Amino acid sequence: MLDVLGLDTEAEAIYRRMLAEPQAGVAVLAGSLGITEDRVRTGLDRLSELALIQPSGREGIGFRAIGPETAMEVLLARQQAELAAQQMRVEASRAAAAQLIAECSAFRPAATDPDSEQLIGPEAIRERLADLAGSVRQEVATFAPGGAHSEEDLRASRQPNAALLARGVQMRTVYLDSVRNHRPTLDHVTWLNLHGGQVRTVPALPIRMIIFDRRQAVLPIDTEDARAGAVVLRGAGTVAALCALFEGVWSGAVPVGDTPQCAEDEMPPHELAVLKMLAQGHTDEAIAKRLGVSPRTARRFAANLMERLDARSRFEAGVHAVQDGWLPATR
Repeated sequence: MLDVLGLDTEAEAIYRRMLAEPQAGVAVLAGSLGITEDRVRTGLDRLSELALIQPSGREGIGFRAIGPETAMEVLLARQQAELAAQQMRVEASRAAAAQLIAECSAFRPAATDPDSEQLIGPEAIRERLADLAGSVRQEVATFAPGGAHSEEDLRASRQPNAALLARGVQMRTVYLDSVRNHRPTLDHVTWLNLHGGQVRTVPALPIRMIIFDRRQAVLPIDTEDARAGAVVLRGAGTVAALCALFEGVWSGAVPVGDTPQCAEDEMPPHELAVLKMLAQGHTDEAIAKRLGVSPRTARRFAANLMERLDARSRFEAGVHAVQDGWLPATR
């Protein structure tokens, strides 16, 4: 019955018998269930791993089963944590796939690939984005990394954004949390909100990306230099995967106007983002770029986290983060 919660049939039978016979030891459990003592011990190991039994203070009885209500809470919490860890791995895979798709598109023969279109240089990118914006009918979904934007770029984007919103096009944009500390960008984001655009922020973004009507996506060929070139992708499977990446990030982002919050026993979102990048081996410069902050600020974040985790190296910080439950163990 409880296999969906990670408890196999034999371990469940042992747990139920322990509830019915609290005084039973290994030999009694084996006799009651008709199995060997070794199999009972294997089941007890599994129950201990799941925290469904605890050491007993009674002489001759080395363990006791926790109550069923608490046991179900433990199993459900464990499953929720595993699902959250799996979701993190899925989102990381989607982000990695998006970068790989964009970078590999640079090596495709442009004339023979009907599902992609290469754009070289900032002028070609601007012109193609203007064409796509002019033909979009329903939605534009954007990842806008890079932190604070220049006032000139923000002013230049007002007119085309206003035109899209006036046509009833839904605009959803995800910026970095760091824009909340830059008044010109924050003013622009507020303007978008007031005119019908939806804007949210996250600590870090995987890639720069614009999706038009869930049919075409524009990604940079070089993730280090978005102005160098871009690729327009039209393959149905590829665009569907990129839409899933966007929706996953959007669902966890915080609307502008709200303040990113966490419980007292939780790590702030920007610190958790830094911790993940430290565990993945990113440099201070790479972390700074992903967060839209200065390298000095990124170094301060990293130093604070290492002190908080009592770690002498970044590798040790990652190990401690897994042990303390801040990051999921890799499998």
